[in-house]
This record gives sequence, C-alpha cells and structure tokens, in this order.
Amino acid sequence: MKRTFNDPSTKAKRRELRHDSTTAEITLWSKLKGAKLYGYKFRRQHGVGKYILDFYCPELNLAIEVDGDSHFIGDGPERDAIRSQFIQGKGIRILRFTNVDISKNLEGVLITMGKAIEDIKKELN
Repeated sequence: MKRTFNDPSTKAKRRELRHDSTTAEITLWSKLKGAKLYGYKFRRQHGVGKYILDFYCPELNLAIEVDGDSHFIGDGPERDAIRSQFIQGKGIRILRFTNVDISKNLEGVLITMGKAIEDIKKELN
C-alpha cells in the first residue's frame, strides 16, 4: 500500500526543496519553526501523496503554501487547482500566500494565519 504522507519516493525532492528554499519561505519559516506561532509545530516540505507542501501542521491538519510566479502563469493555476483538490480530499486545509505577500506584508500574513488557527481550534473543540 502506498503511503499518503512523506512517501519515500519524494524524499530526495523534499530534501532538495528544503535546501533551495525561496527568500519568502525562509522568512516565513523563521516565524513558524520551534512552534513559534500559537505553540503549533509546523514541518517544512511535507509530502502528501505525490505533492509536497511548503509547511504543514499535523495537529491542525493545516498546510501553508507560498506561491511564486510559476503558480500564476501557463498551466500553473490549473495544476494548483488539481493539487489543492487532492490535498483537501485528505482533510487538509490550505492557506496560500504569495512571495510578495510575505515580503511586503509579513505581519498581515501572520495575522491571517492566526485567525485561521483560531477558527480551526474552534472547529476541533
């Protein structure tokens, strides 16, 4: 049976993505690592099926995606829609931010994430 999370076939790619993080991902990771955001632990480059999430909190079943230019050109939006449908089908909520959001409005991104976390906590209780 194929693993849903962190399939061994994606291990090399996940490692590569961790080492080649974008500036926006590095910035956001600095605010997430060590359970800095509301005490919740996030993982970087977490595999779900054949897809790799930028950040994932297993306790909240929440993915944070950081989208660069490639997500908005060509078939990027269509691929993202298919990917999101698969991930959400596993019960994972997705928050998406652009590189620009993070570089120009990090505080706003963190506030949005905090509100989403509070909403999820209410649902879980």
